[in-house]
Amino acid sequence: MRTLLDQKIMSIGELTNYIKDILENDSLLQNIMVRGELSNFYSHTSGHLYFTLKDSDAQLKCVMFRSNARWLKFQPENGMNLIATGSVGIYPDRGEYQLYVRELQPDGIGALHLAFEQLKEKLQKEGLFDKKYKKPIPRLPRRIGVITSPTGAAIRDIISVIRRRFPHVEIVIAPAIVQGDEAPESLVQALKLIQEDKEIDVIIMGRGGGSIEDLWAFNEEIVARAIFACPIPIISAVGHETDFTIADFVADLRAPTPSAAAELAIANYDELSKYLESIERRLEQYIINRIDKLAERVERLKKHPIFLRPEEVFLKPWQRVDELEWRLHRTMEHQIKLIKERCYGYFKQLESLSPLNVLIRGYSVTEKLNGNLIKSINDVTVGEQVKIRLQDGELKAIIEEVDKRQQPVS
Repeated sequence: MRTLLDQKIMSIGELTNYIKDILENDSLLQNIMVRGELSNFYSHTSGHLYFTLKDSDAQLKCVMFRSNARWLKFQPENGMNLIATGSVGIYPDRGEYQLYVRELQPDGIGALHLAFEQLKEKLQKEGLFDKKYKKPIPRLPRRIGVITSPTGAAIRDIISVIRRRFPHVEIVIAPAIVQGDEAPESLVQALKLIQEDKEIDVIIMGRGGGSIEDLWAFNEEIVARAIFACPIPIISAVGHETDFTIADFVADLRAPTPSAAAELAIANYDELSKYLESIERRLEQYIINRIDKLAERVERLKKHPIFLRPEEVFLKPWQRVDELEWRLHRTMEHQIKLIKERCYGYFKQLESLSPLNVLIRGYSVTEKLNGNLIKSINDVTVGEQVKIRLQDGELKAIIEEVDKRQQPVS
């Protein structure tokens, strides 16, 4: 019978390592999938993700290291129902068991679909899909840029359609990887490279059909922002008609297929030629009709009296000038007569008011030597010399005496 003295005493570290060995040697716990609601999510600057998965009975701490987190296609958010795949282990520093997550996917909806909806909502709120930013596609570009795989069927279809529709247009190809982990960066670099050609009027960017995983490069945020920032109009041509990518929403125009993109990028040469020929015929007919109408008008004008008897054009104006001249003379004579009569009346009025008329009747005007009129005996003093103006000359006199006239007693 063993006693407490016989039992080995373990340190906390030894116990933790013992449990750790048990957990890590259990094959079931090293490749396990668990379902739970995401909470306490935290994305560290190191790139590691820390979070908790929980249900109504318990909760489980989880960590997803950067090496695995970098492959996540969606952004985890608290409240999501997720399925985590990984291994159970012990974090010795805290003595806690936790799940080391290798893969994380939404429960009930595909990770790629969720990532697509998240990015679509984000860019839509930022305005990257707004029609006001869409650049018009030129109808007759001189040079068309194409960004796609140089070995895929898409490039052959695009070139074939363009050559058939408008043989003389130039095509510039910027090869890019369109599938896989390297595809997003390759597409962005190809877009930057093709923009260096200032003669390019429109760009077709896309690839042939495939699964959502095959087309995923065109759902990456860096590709969407590169398309939005491009000053050259871009036609997105990714997959088949039923396939929609983020690139389709950001591009200036979405084509259902690469072949359709080529048709949208350039007018049909034969159709355009026929259209121009019809315009030419219509213009020629219009000019002929216009000339005929003008010729008829010239014939009518030639028969106009002004051309048959041009001197009549001046007869009436001359007569009118003579009439106006006669009226002007009469008006001036009448006005001069009125002015003379008015002046004569003014002269008579002035003459009646003239002091000379008073002098003729025997009166005189007495003034001081400075010309001031003497109106009262108070205006002079005894011994002062004055002038007396008569009707036929002046007298100079000296005041010897001043007699003040007596006022009558009333």
